[in-house]
Amino acid sequence: MVWIVNLSLSAAALALEAACGYPGFLYRAVGHPVTWIGALLEALERGLNRPETSARARRIAGVVAIVLLLGVCGATAALLEASLSRSLAGFAALAVLAASLPAQRSLHRHVRVVADSLERGGLDQARRAVSLIVGRDPDSLDRGGVARAAIESLAENFSDGIVAPLFWIAVAGLTGGVLYKAINTADSMIGHRTPRHEAFGWAAARLDDLVNLPASRLSAFWLLLAACVSPGASAPGAWRALRQDARRHRSPNAGWPETAMAGALGLALGGPRVYSGRLVEDAIMGDGRREADSTDVRAALSLYSIACLIQGASLAVLVAIGWFIVLRAR
Repeated sequence: MVWIVNLSLSAAALALEAACGYPGFLYRAVGHPVTWIGALLEALERGLNRPETSARARRIAGVVAIVLLLGVCGATAALLEASLSRSLAGFAALAVLAASLPAQRSLHRHVRVVADSLERGGLDQARRAVSLIVGRDPDSLDRGGVARAAIESLAENFSDGIVAPLFWIAVAGLTGGVLYKAINTADSMIGHRTPRHEAFGWAAARLDDLVNLPASRLSAFWLLLAACVSPGASAPGAWRALRQDARRHRSPNAGWPETAMAGALGLALGGPRVYSGRLVEDAIMGDGRREADSTDVRAALSLYSIACLIQGASLAVLVAIGWFIVLRAR
C-alpha cells in the first residue's frame, strides 16, 4: 500500500507544481525548502570546513556535515509525513509540500528569458540571464555559447531538478524527495573542485552522483520519447548520440540528458568550458552543428515541455494501474 501512496504523491506533486509553481508570496514570506537547506549547510560549512586542516580532515568534516544535514532534513520530513499521512486532507498537505521539490515551471521560465534576451536584449543581457542557471563564466560566452549553455542547463536540470525529485518521492515519499533535494543542494553549494571545497565537498559530490544515476537515464528516456513526437526533433539522432556520447561526459549523469537533447536537436553540446577563470575540458555531446541561437533554445524548450507532459502522463497511468491492482486485491 505504501508504494501506491508514494507514487500518487509524486503524481500529485507534479500536477500541483505544473499548475501553480512555487507561489511568489510564499517565497517572500518564508523562503523555499532549498533556501532552508542551504542556510543549514552554510552554518555547517562555517563550523566544520577549516582551511588550515589537512585535506583528509576536511574530507571527514564534509562527511560529518552531510550526515548532519541529512539527519535534520530527513527527520523533519519523516515527522511531517507520519503526522499527515493518516487522512485525505493530510495527503493533500503532503502533496503541497512535495510540490515545492520539482521545478519545471521555473526552469522553463529561466531558459525562456535567455531566448528572449538573445532575440531582443543583446549579448550582455543574454549573458546575465544565462548566468542565473549555469556556473560557468558568462563573459567567456559568445551568442552561440550562451545558447548552448542554456540548452545544456535545461537538459541537466530536467534530470536533477524535476525527474530526480519525483523519482525519489515515488520511491520513498516526501522523506525521499527531501533527502534527495538536500543532497543535490549540497552538491551545488560545496561539490566543486575548488581549493575550499574539493575535500570538504567530496562526500556531497559522490553522493549526488549516486542518487542522480537512475533519474539521468530516465530523463534521457523521456527526451527520447519526446523527440518521437516533437516537430523537427530527431529520435534516431537522440538515440545515436546517447549510444555514442552519453558515457563520455565528465559527469556520470549529465551526459545522458545532454546527449539526448543534442541528438534530438541536431546540435553538438558540451566541450571545453570556463569556470572561475579555469578552462575545464569535456567531450562534445552529439555530432550535429556547433552553432546555436535562440531558435534552438526555443526548440529545446518545446522538447522539454513535451518530455514533461510524457512524464506526467506516464505517472498518471502508473497510479491508475496501481490503484486498480490494490483495489482488486481487496
